[in-house]
Amino acid sequence: MYSIKPGEMVPEMEELGTVADLGATILDGEAKVSGLLTHGSPDAPVSAGWFGCTQGRFDMVYPFTEQATVVIGEVTLRNGLTGEAVRYRAGDSWFVQKGTPVTWEIHTERFVKHYFAVA
Repeated sequence: MYSIKPGEMVPEMEELGTVADLGATILDGEAKVSGLLTHGSPDAPVSAGWFGCTQGRFDMVYPFTEQATVVIGEVTLRNGLTGEAVRYRAGDSWFVQKGTPVTWEIHTERFVKHYFAVA
């Protein structure tokens, strides 16, 4: 068991390229990503882990249903279906359903979330 608290040390993550390598469309910035699975595998129906990204803006359609908590940084997520935009900071959480188009705008040099996902 471990705690997921804002600003706490984040485990070392593997560099994964950019969000474009994960199927997103980069609109601004580099959006380099890193990650660490703590449960499951990339093809597993249920997974959990850490996801980090550098500053940037990108569009993606969520490939899974996710509950996530921001650990480091700030991001605005805009729901492509409703137009609603919410800014999240360390300690904030969200829930998004698979298939939802979302525009991400990472405001800080580094952003890290911990997530639980169901394919």
